[in-house]
Amino acid sequence: MSMAQGRNEGKGNSNDSVRRHNLSVLLRLVHGNDGISRSQLTRQTGLNRSTIAALVGELVERELVVEVDPDSRNQVGRPSPIVRPGPRAVGIAINPEIDAITVGIVGLGGTVLRRIRHNVDHVPTAEEAVAISAQIIDGLREEFDLAHRAVGIGVAVPGLVRSHDGLVRLAPHLGWVDEPLSEMLEEATGFSVVAANDARLGTLAESTFGAGRGLTDLIYLNGGASGIGGGAIVNGSPLRGVSGYAGELGHTLVNSSGVVCHCGAVGCLETEVRRSTLLQLTGVDVEDADDLEAAMLESSSAEVTEEIDRQVDTLAITLRNAINTLNPQLIVLGGFLGSLYAVNPGRLERGATDQSLPAARDSVRIARAELGKNLLIIGAAELAFESILADPSSF
Repeated sequence: MSMAQGRNEGKGNSNDSVRRHNLSVLLRLVHGNDGISRSQLTRQTGLNRSTIAALVGELVERELVVEVDPDSRNQVGRPSPIVRPGPRAVGIAINPEIDAITVGIVGLGGTVLRRIRHNVDHVPTAEEAVAISAQIIDGLREEFDLAHRAVGIGVAVPGLVRSHDGLVRLAPHLGWVDEPLSEMLEEATGFSVVAANDARLGTLAESTFGAGRGLTDLIYLNGGASGIGGGAIVNGSPLRGVSGYAGELGHTLVNSSGVVCHCGAVGCLETEVRRSTLLQLTGVDVEDADDLEAAMLESSSAEVTEEIDRQVDTLAITLRNAINTLNPQLIVLGGFLGSLYAVNPGRLERGATDQSLPAARDSVRIARAELGKNLLIIGAAELAFESILADPSSF
């Protein structure tokens, strides 16, 4: 629907779908910005000031946004009120991993209010992950039900998730095959549930709130306990594929003489670039994996340096292929891949760009993810928020 239709609404058009559309446009702008003035909303939407005032007023009544006075210093004339995300609506986020189940409570604007990591001593089954998640959520209800209203649950899964129903087709490191995760969580918690691949959600979070904010074309790669995942934003939209499986850059061929991957192929990126190898060589315990970067930077071991260089060079092959294929503005590296980049950024940049097509490499840069340990929680919460972002009048 065009913004011209939105302007007609300001001239007496009573079409309810136009109003809902304009409410959605405004809430998405507020959600993706750390405060935006009414005057900016007017400029960006093309709606007139009285329509903006009415729409913002409705969002305020629904407790989805709040208005605050701006800093009036160094401003000429009457400053425009700042519209910020309201605290009432929250999304519940879940990230099952091989060593922990993490549950978060996230407010509009990507604000993480609580993050609880429940360590497990074995790789959890889907049933165990659901039971642990439901128990944590039950414990949080008393704390959050009075001041907040949960709009649903989003789940970041390290595996292939069918987009239309949340069926986990394959999460190899977890050992899950054809698990109806969304359905199981809905039955256990009573909330609506949407699940997706964790790396795709990391891509969404970084493009909305992190290093890729405001960019239309980027690639995200994350390295963690369950291997390497990836995602892409192409021309401003997530690259999904017909069933939601696009972006599996962890299974790029990087060594035709390598070992067999769990996917059945030989020499995938995630068999050659591994966090576990770096932890073993640096002597960092799995439970202290956050200390890996410091250990790599401080190490004087030739064996550690050699392994870091090998993994950096191997990662560069995938980045080079991605640059040539997708022509991104930015490549964002998260998890231990960000640590590899921090240890030797020049080597990775040279390896990724020196053999890329000149036209493609001229416009790309590499950066670390900015959202840190909250990345996947913020990304999963975006799934939960989508229903009210699409139709704020439903809240």
